[in-house]
Amino acid sequence: MKSYNIHITGVGGQGIGLLSQAVLRGIDHAGINVIAVDTHGLAQRGGVVVSMIRCGEKIHSPMIMKHSADLVLGLEIHEALRGLEVALKTGGTLVYLDVSWQPLPVRLGLNTEITAREIQTACEIADATEIKVNTRFLEDSRMQNMALLGSLAKQRLIPGVTKEHYDMALEDLLTGEMLKKNRAIFEGYAS
Repeated sequence: MKSYNIHITGVGGQGIGLLSQAVLRGIDHAGINVIAVDTHGLAQRGGVVVSMIRCGEKIHSPMIMKHSADLVLGLEIHEALRGLEVALKTGGTLVYLDVSWQPLPVRLGLNTEITAREIQTACEIADATEIKVNTRFLEDSRMQNMALLGSLAKQRLIPGVTKEHYDMALEDLLTGEMLKKNRAIFEGYAS
C-alpha cells in the first residue's frame, strides 16, 4: 500500500487517545507499516487535541503536511471543520461526530456555532466525501469515539484494515467491563 494519511482531531476529554491507539493498532494488526504522533498539551483543559497517523510504504515521519490527509476523523463539529480546512486533501474523506463542545469564542458570542450544513458545503467545495456519525442515542457520551471507530470499520476506509483488526486493537487496549461496553458500541456502528 502506498502512503495513507489520517488526521484525528477533537477536544480534550473526548477519548482521542483511545481512538488513535485503536486505529494505530488496527493498522498494525493488518500487517501494515504505521507511525503516529499525538498532541496532548491541552487535553486536560478542553483544548484542541490532534493525532496524526501515517501508514503504508516508505513512511519515515508521522507528520502530515497541510492538505495531505486522505482521512480526517473529527470528534467535534468545530474541529471537524478545522481538520477539513487544514489537513484534508482534495477528494479525501471526512468522518465526524455531529456534536458541539462550544469552543470559547462561541460561548463568548464572538463566533457562531458550526452546523452540519456548513460541513456539507465545505465538503462539496473540497470534493470530499462526508460521513456524519449520529451519536445522539448513546447512553454514555464518553464512548462516542467507539461510534466513530465503528463507522470507520463499517466503511472500510483504511485500505487493508478490517473490523477484526480494530477488534483485536480494542482487546489490546481495554479489559473487563470497559472492553465489553466499548466493544458493544463499536459493534453497533460497525455492523
